[in-house]
Amino acid sequence: IYLISLSCMPDHLFAVTITQVRFVIMGNLFCSDHFIHRRFDLKGSSLGRTTDKPQTEIDEYTILKDLDLNFIFRLQKHWYQEFQRQVDKDCDFLEQENIMDYSLLVGVHFRDKRVIMTEGSFDSDSSRGSSPHLSPHLSRGDTDPNRLSKIKLGSNMPTKAELTIRKSDCEPQLIGEPTGELYDVILYFGIIDILQDYDISKKLEHAYKSFQYDPTSISAVDPKQYSRRFKDFVYKAFQEDKVDI
Repeated sequence: IYLISLSCMPDHLFAVTITQVRFVIMGNLFCSDHFIHRRFDLKGSSLGRTTDKPQTEIDEYTILKDLDLNFIFRLQKHWYQEFQRQVDKDCDFLEQENIMDYSLLVGVHFRDKRVIMTEGSFDSDSSRGSSPHLSPHLSRGDTDPNRLSKIKLGSNMPTKAELTIRKSDCEPQLIGEPTGELYDVILYFGIIDILQDYDISKKLEHAYKSFQYDPTSISAVDPKQYSRRFKDFVYKAFQEDKVDI
């Protein structure tokens, strides 16, 4: 355009308007050699917090939500304490900055190929007793120094997941009932979507939806309430493994 303007009107200036653009670059939580079999986006709210895909179409790339979560992740004592400490610090900071609507993104890798999810897996009581109970501790490969150096909070973390089942005859449960059925997994997780402040649009959304639904069930709440609810939920989804085997 500039060259055309210059050739047609050599005696005129061609004004170029420059708009300031800011880029935010974030790391990929799931950048790993392990294949991620299940992905969860967790907020601690219940309204609309389920995938819109039918069960037969859910695959490894489907983003599942709070009401789709059917596991409790049981962390060893050291990792659970670190997890609590980090979540508390992050939520305190986000609350101070008036940020809400963030999520805990969780990626789950199942270490035993026999339990890689297929259609209908972990979906009902029919799965109970049919899957192997796996070791909650580090495997021999995990004791390799090079492998151990890659294990960090939220990255490449070997742990175990306990299958849960929700009761169908009551209000939606964010966390189902534990079944005692354990799976050996590797976890990747971190808090994402940290740029939404509690502005006028979110306040209006909260006011509008509060007339229609339970105010505690909607995602758009003030940062203090959001932080408290978020922590209450993740500390139920992630628990300390008190079984010493």
